[in-house]
Amino acid sequence: MIYPLLTKELTSSDKLLKPDLSQKSGRELLAFYLQTKIKQLISFDKKYERPVIIEVRPNFISNFAKRLINTPDKRLLIGITGASASGKSTICSQIQRITQDLKMPVSILSTDNYFKDISVLINKFGSFDNLRDSGYDIDSPDGFQLDVLYDDLENLSLGNDIMSPKYLPNGTGVSVPKAVPVKAEKITIIEGTATLFEGIKDIFDIKIYVEAQDELRKKRFMQRASSERNQDPENALKHWNYLITTGEKYILPTRKEADIVINGDADLEYISQIIEYLHVITNSFQ
Repeated sequence: MIYPLLTKELTSSDKLLKPDLSQKSGRELLAFYLQTKIKQLISFDKKYERPVIIEVRPNFISNFAKRLINTPDKRLLIGITGASASGKSTICSQIQRITQDLKMPVSILSTDNYFKDISVLINKFGSFDNLRDSGYDIDSPDGFQLDVLYDDLENLSLGNDIMSPKYLPNGTGVSVPKAVPVKAEKITIIEGTATLFEGIKDIFDIKIYVEAQDELRKKRFMQRASSERNQDPENALKHWNYLITTGEKYILPTRKEADIVINGDADLEYISQIIEYLHVITNSFQ
């Protein structure tokens, strides 16, 4: 997979002297170095049988480099979105595992915890499914506490730890305020369908959209509905059809906002190797 690039970096005797990041000239040198290495990675990925990267916005790499140069003290926020069962949560779980193994300073936050409390409505209609069938659009931007999410992200970007809400995934629609501690690490990854909604998207330094074929997404969703949520097939299919509609209405349009579009059916081991490579090129200095 990516081991040729990793081996080259780890065994090379021609390493960059660690730049002085307190000086703009040092940050410019680091930005140029990272641009070169990331372009090499993208070129390598294109040749792989199952590439991770589908698209990269033309000016993304140069714009990101400017961000590193001009605002070095701001913590890095990475937003990851995609339609239901596209693979974003699975990929983020893999990222969390490998970054913990490498002791990388990364926190992960889910926008699913920012759903509004709809417990009163669920009690009124008798169940979550009845509320959905009544026409209530649970997954619309109006269904999220976007103001709370934005404030929390702003605090994380400034280096302030937060307590995020916790939405209970048990069908009750209950949201518990300030229930989950999130540490303001150097990098925070925020994943979920609300990530690139209007009013939120511009706070991110890197915006990623995860894409997968509908057939694969449906297979994943139906398996999850049975094994994790104990849903009967008829109700699961009804909810899948609802998610297809809301995905096309709210999530798919955010694809155009993404800096990078990645493959939701990518090899997770290969993704781990990419993370390891990024770790090496940002820490391998003389």
